[in-house]
Amino acid sequence: MPDMNKAALCAAGALFAVAATAAGAENAPDPWPGLVVDIFQSRPITAADGVINLDAPVRAEDAAIVPMTMRFSDPTQIKVATLVIDQNPMPMAAAFTLGDKSGVGFIETRVRVNSYSNVHAVAEGSDGRLRADAKFVKASGGCSAPAVKDQDEAIANIGKMKYREFKSADPAKREAQIMIRHPNASGMQMDPVSRAYLPAHFIDQVEVFQGDAPIFKMEGGISLSEDPTFRFTYAPNGAKTIRVEAHDNKGGVYKGEWSIGEAS
Repeated sequence: MPDMNKAALCAAGALFAVAATAAGAENAPDPWPGLVVDIFQSRPITAADGVINLDAPVRAEDAAIVPMTMRFSDPTQIKVATLVIDQNPMPMAAAFTLGDKSGVGFIETRVRVNSYSNVHAVAEGSDGRLRADAKFVKASGGCSAPAVKDQDEAIANIGKMKYREFKSADPAKREAQIMIRHPNASGMQMDPVSRAYLPAHFIDQVEVFQGDAPIFKMEGGISLSEDPTFRFTYAPNGAKTIRVEAHDNKGGVYKGEWSIGEAS
């Protein structure tokens, strides 16, 4: 068969696969009402009204590493911000409890998106009300995508952390990023050699402090990407250090601490 015909058939097949995925997503039952029951105990959820905004790509470049950013217009009025990927096997990707007076303006992380899905960012206010913003993201196979790193290397470096500072657009706040080396295995990925599924092994809790004051506490699961990353702004309180403690579902505990320097 001529190469051009092969290329045409491959392209047609790829288009068919994308179309089938999209059609399946459109015809799939909407899981959101059930998630409201399971995650938010059937509490009423209203429109965001600018309280919380979700930045998400319309189409993911890599379904296993999809950037998501939750922005807060007035963080003093938000207690918990929850990121939900409706069609994922474990939809609740991450719930962030914000520290009192932490002044978190945004939190950015990276997630897996397993199929075309609505993504909801839900803010619980200090008044107890729930407000949500939503975006539709086109992606497929993020939870079962092979790990990027060699598993022996990943385990050898598990729990190592990196800390970066950035110049904040808001002069009253600092901007920082925490990266934690961890395979964050979903339990749906196959070892290419043994053909066995890798057991789920993921970060399920991260606490970030300035001094002894909490900036946020994250509770998450398999929807977070390999090597979980969190970028955020916060209101400085005069503390000299940033401290992080992370836990995984197998009992691993990982810690890091850094001096707060001038933003670079």
